[in-house]
Amino acid sequence: MSAVIDHVLWGPGLLGGAELWAMFVHFMLLSLLAIGGAITTTPEMQRWVVGERGWLTDAQFTTSVALAQSAPGPNLLFVAVIGWNVAGLAGVATTMVGSLLPSTTLALLAARFSRQRQDQWLLRAFKGGMAPLTIGMLLATGWVLTEPLRAHAVATAALVLMAVAVMRFTRWSPLWPIAVGAAAGALGMLG
Repeated sequence: MSAVIDHVLWGPGLLGGAELWAMFVHFMLLSLLAIGGAITTTPEMQRWVVGERGWLTDAQFTTSVALAQSAPGPNLLFVAVIGWNVAGLAGVATTMVGSLLPSTTLALLAARFSRQRQDQWLLRAFKGGMAPLTIGMLLATGWVLTEPLRAHAVATAALVLMAVAVMRFTRWSPLWPIAVGAAAGALGMLG
């Protein structure tokens, strides 16, 4: 019974203090790169958590992101699920504080700075330059999240291109490409 309670409270595994600290620092650094939201740092999270550390498999990582993204609430929830799957409650606290602390502090400082200088051309140019960077990071995220589906490369690429085209050239809700992808998965076309 105590093993069940420990699993519910602490999750699948506990990392040592040094590993938790490394995860905290890594997620702090990623927070500063999260232009366009935390989801844009998914490729680097996947590389580090799956490839370098081996704490999760590709499938576990993708499932963690998909589960969190399907739940109502902030986009950042996937970070908590990854933390939970790696180290339970300690992992949740480590990844969430590491992700929120630097970006929140930076956003508050940037808001104060830009409010005072909103008419300067350099600030407007900076904001305009962030759009292509954000789009590139989101495309990289999409590429990483399709890793488990690469055996069905043609169907996966077609769905990704369709989603990009719908979002770029129409005013349709993003729910339509999501629904098409869900239907393709449910019909067994992707797995």
